[in-house]
Amino acid sequence: MKFSEKLRMLIDEFDITQKQFANDLNIAPSTIGGYVQGVSEPDFETLKRIALYFNVSADYLLGIQENKTNSLAEVELLRVFRSMTNEQQQLFIEQGKVFTKANNKLKARKMTKSS
Repeated sequence: MKFSEKLRMLIDEFDITQKQFANDLNIAPSTIGGYVQGVSEPDFETLKRIALYFNVSADYLLGIQENKTNSLAEVELLRVFRSMTNEQQQLFIEQGKVFTKANNKLKARKMTKSS
């Protein structure tokens, strides 16, 4: 996913307008528009400010995988998880454990059928 697409997605997820985002970072709205349209890209300092604003890494914004063993889905899952409150994170973990338990039961059934 390109920087412009990720930025657009983050702005949407935060439920803010490009104008509000531009005001928050003290950047011209037309500059943010250029980033979102993919006609320009931020300098390093602005990239850091954008990353801090959305609580994501610059690597995420640039599409660089931090750990080569992680898939893009894992990176996205971690980003979403980090954006949650502590209570939401705990609920998310418990839901994940339910999925894991169900998958383990399926694996056990398949093992007994093949034996």
